[in-house]
Amino acid sequence: MADRGTAPALRVLVADDNPVVRAGLASLLSNDAGIEVVATAADGHEAYEATLRARPDVVLLDVRMPRVDGLAALPWLLPHAAVLMLTYSGEPDTVRRALRAGAGGYLVHGEFTADQLASAVHGVARGRPHLTPTASSAVLDALRATGPGAPDSPGPQENPPNSPPASLQQQSNVGHSSGLSRREAEIMELIASGMTNQQIAVACFISQKTVKNHINRIFTKVGAASRGEAIARWHGTARRGPGTHG
Repeated sequence: MADRGTAPALRVLVADDNPVVRAGLASLLSNDAGIEVVATAADGHEAYEATLRARPDVVLLDVRMPRVDGLAALPWLLPHAAVLMLTYSGEPDTVRRALRAGAGGYLVHGEFTADQLASAVHGVARGRPHLTPTASSAVLDALRATGPGAPDSPGPQENPPNSPPASLQQQSNVGHSSGLSRREAEIMELIASGMTNQQIAVACFISQKTVKNHINRIFTKVGAASRGEAIARWHGTARRGPGTHG
């Protein structure tokens, strides 16, 4: 790992009901000179008590644990430490519930390396969210399902089962007529939702440089010179002016 300077090591607590997983995570994190594993826990209740006692900077929190699971413990832990969900559970609803409750990131086992795990811990401690691909997909799916200004959960009378909201259908049509690729349309949806380049990079699991490249291509295709103009064209509320190109 790269030298992270002389700053005090981040204090980390690992909460997982599997003792092999706990030991493995503690061992991996201990290879980073900027991280110190100060406690472990086998369930949410133990995690809360250990957090009060050990005062970690970051809690790595599993979802499915006996007695008190990770989602139930999350609100109790957040006043005391940043929380990074680290679990085998990649169900979209679970991901969304954890992030809405305040988790700083969501990592699914098998989707990250040891270095990426350490980087996620350091990032979450600094307020930078980290998501692995399964969690990113859950976030994107939620944004596509709601669309800008739409309710989180459309009522049964608003759309037939498995049918996307009208706002998303309209956006998809605009993207298609503008010649955007599927990936560019996804990026455009996130721009229209108000996300920054950094947030888009996290949600799509790509670099900010790649986000900027996508945005430049989007602007060229829709004939926009700014984010606001691109959003207006995406929603079909602006006409192309003279000299623009698509």
